[in-house]
Amino acid sequence: NNLISVLVSFTDLTAGLLAHFLFRQHFHFLLSVLVMFGPALSLWVSKYSIFGNKNHYLYRLFLQSCWGWTCVLCGSFIFLLSYCISNSFIHSVCHLSRLLVAGTLWTLFRRLLSFLVDASGSCFEPLQSPTEVHRNPGALLDSDTGPLLLLREEKGKAACLKAGLQWQGCEVSDDILILSLCCLILAEEIAVFGPCMALGKTVGASLRIIFLLCVLLLGLWIFLILCLLAHFPLFPSQLVGGALGYLGWKGLYYKGWCVLKPGWCCLGKPKALLSDSSVDVIEARVNAL
Repeated sequence: NNLISVLVSFTDLTAGLLAHFLFRQHFHFLLSVLVMFGPALSLWVSKYSIFGNKNHYLYRLFLQSCWGWTCVLCGSFIFLLSYCISNSFIHSVCHLSRLLVAGTLWTLFRRLLSFLVDASGSCFEPLQSPTEVHRNPGALLDSDTGPLLLLREEKGKAACLKAGLQWQGCEVSDDILILSLCCLILAEEIAVFGPCMALGKTVGASLRIIFLLCVLLLGLWIFLILCLLAHFPLFPSQLVGGALGYLGWKGLYYKGWCVLKPGWCCLGKPKALLSDSSVDVIEARVNAL
């Protein structure tokens, strides 16, 4: 009973903070400031920090499967919260369409960026090894062999790097893009938990635990953004990635899918859970069959 009381009190407090209008209206602005000025942290972080190693288990376990973690936890939260309020399985599944559209958007972004990178870059083969250059820096100026890099006809960045060569060209940070998109989606979805509880519906311990896991995941994504910006600054690649993540979230929730007229698959923004209008639409469609 004591554990349940602590869980209820902590989730109520957290849900109240996330539902506050200051958080809901300004979180995207704070995230944008973080992406813009985060690389300045590289002036103070130690190069010997454990987070300066890209093989750290946090990067390997979470960063490479960022969208998967977000889908599992955020999707579970959306489904359970919707079912708790509407008691409709179809209605709950339809609310998951927001994640489906976001996943499709992320896939399109990734393929488009991959095409642009391959089209705008070139593959090169070093003519001198880094060891030789380090031992004799004067060879860079006195060498009669020409440039240090030789253009190679490799098809795409992936094939170039796989062959052990060097790729040069404009790039966009996929990591910052997907982390920013996941942060904005999580903040948008979990912010309705407090207002939904105010409806008087009984919220079980399992839903409260999943809500807290989503909050922890949001904090982890923000922490990874800070780590990448501080230890691996890439300007303007990371800035462009953050901007694309913001545009994807803005287009999904405020300019595209979520502003369509409620129907079979689209039920609007997460705050649609606060009304029964979307449930009525689904039930009317089902009864008409």
